[in-house]
Amino acid sequence: MMGKQLVLASNNAGKLAELQAMFAPLGVELVRQGDLGIPEAAEPHCTFVENALAKARHASAYSGLPALADDAGLCVDAFGGLPGVDTAYYCTQFGYEKGDANNVRALLEQLQGQPNRRAAMVSTLVAVRSPTDPEPLIATGRVAGLIAPEPVGSNGFGFDPVMWIPEFGQTFAQLPAEVKNANSHRGRAAQAMLALMRERWFPA
Repeated sequence: MMGKQLVLASNNAGKLAELQAMFAPLGVELVRQGDLGIPEAAEPHCTFVENALAKARHASAYSGLPALADDAGLCVDAFGGLPGVDTAYYCTQFGYEKGDANNVRALLEQLQGQPNRRAAMVSTLVAVRSPTDPEPLIATGRVAGLIAPEPVGSNGFGFDPVMWIPEFGQTFAQLPAEVKNANSHRGRAAQAMLALMRERWFPA
């Protein structure tokens, strides 16, 4: 039976709080890798799953504990699924300084006159028991929507203000935090991961 400590291969405090709340029912304690002195892993891959796996293996190797990592981004239909893993740096390829507002501006400029505005926010979570775990747990959450013509709403971050979700008739940035978290790509991935851990790692 494995221990109940899990290293989160991220130093994002918001992400830690969000995931900690979701994993509380399993009695699992999430520890940020930075708190254990673990350096950031390289993310050289072009897919979410490869990057998340690299981060999870890295954190597990340094800590000797099971690890959980996520990689997420925006996949725009008209761009063949890009920016994907490079979402955070999207605007820099167009000469803008890195930042949420510039990312949104660059995206709207690139989609000007483009009839296909379909896009999805994707989050992939990967968990490993050890760096050499042959059967990592992989959970993906996906929320499909349309890129709005202009930013609306003041909640959320990243591309939330232009990510219009048909089932709510609003952008992610217009939704209250608890509604967004329950229905977000990360929320959906975490629920799926929780189910996998219950079944594979912590069977009653």
